[in-house]
Amino acid sequence: MSRLLLLVLLTWTWTGSAVVRIPLRRAPSLRSQLRADGLLEDFLRDHRPDTFSRRYAQCFPPGTPSLRLGRSSERIYNFMDAQYYADIRLGTPEQNFSVIFDTGSADLWVPSSYCVSQACVSHQRFRAFDSSSFHPDGRMFGIHYGSGHLLGVMARDTLKVGGMTILNQEFGESVYEPGATFVLAKFDGVLGMGYPALAEILGNPVFDNMLAQKTVDEPVFSFYLSRKSGGGSSEGELMLGGTDESMYIGPINWIPVTAKGYWQIKMDSVAVQGVSSFCPHGCQAIVDTGTSLIAGPSNDIFNLQQLIGATPTNIGEFLIDCARLSNLPHVTFVLGGREYTLTAEQYVRKEMLGDREMCFSGFQSVDILSPQGPLWILGDVFLTEFYSVFDRGQDRVGFATAKHPSK
Repeated sequence: MSRLLLLVLLTWTWTGSAVVRIPLRRAPSLRSQLRADGLLEDFLRDHRPDTFSRRYAQCFPPGTPSLRLGRSSERIYNFMDAQYYADIRLGTPEQNFSVIFDTGSADLWVPSSYCVSQACVSHQRFRAFDSSSFHPDGRMFGIHYGSGHLLGVMARDTLKVGGMTILNQEFGESVYEPGATFVLAKFDGVLGMGYPALAEILGNPVFDNMLAQKTVDEPVFSFYLSRKSGGGSSEGELMLGGTDESMYIGPINWIPVTAKGYWQIKMDSVAVQGVSSFCPHGCQAIVDTGTSLIAGPSNDIFNLQQLIGATPTNIGEFLIDCARLSNLPHVTFVLGGREYTLTAEQYVRKEMLGDREMCFSGFQSVDILSPQGPLWILGDVFLTEFYSVFDRGQDRVGFATAKHPSK
């Protein structure tokens, strides 16, 4: 069934004393599930961001001094389209959780056994009283998402990622998770891989603790995202402490980080069929494994949708005629002076609705302002085609063409 989580479990393997491979699994997105059940239109109408913003204050007393709500004006999660997950273990003995490894955030959180939300009922919940290595913190935290605030308490415990052990890792135990997005999500929590400046939870993010505790050889991690789901092949891989040359065609092209919060870089331009150019004088982009689509400023994305022949629907999606894919233009992103070109087969998302195949644009509008100007987001539609490397030692992001098995 399309709703079932498609798993490919790989054996944890080591390529060095402190390099670990983490197999990623891919599942149908929440958007796909809702569409298949005929519930997407109602969900989008009933779960706008503002419908949740009024609810979070009921969970904690007004004026709570340690509650850091709304520090960020917007989190660039796209949980409705998130697909790639992996497992972590917290506590002693270990408790398993499925999380999104997300370069667009810097916090680790999982549901608490004390969570009062409907979202927690269908997910794994952390049982602090069962862990002998648990250390309570007492502070409360809040993380702002597009659908409301996630609220909880902070703690420390032993974290295991692959074969790697991180001691006294700060994390959040959520006690309130807003909205149906979390109810229906396949993941339990989120493990942020961004810079410490992005964190809402005080303390070192997971990768920073790996560096501090010298559990990785190099201050580098890399992602390979497969095009396939199931079928006995890898659905993706996160490598901590290095890169896997068998996963890409070199060399790696490096682009400096321009702001140490998100993995933010300069994008030289975006072109459709090499002619119609967006941000011709350069713009800023975020490399974000927690967002599935490619996003950009509304005006630019609307024009881009027209150029690729995408037609808007009444719920904000853009449809493309599947029969025309071979005739649609290429879209090229220029990064670090090199061109990264996507064909229509690569930037279109295909879904089955009953016995009918539907094609959706892999681009979406998201207006995020920064001191450097509007931001674009290079999500999984882009990262599936290009192996991505995140280098904290030299504050840079690298790309190379990903190797995908032929059909």
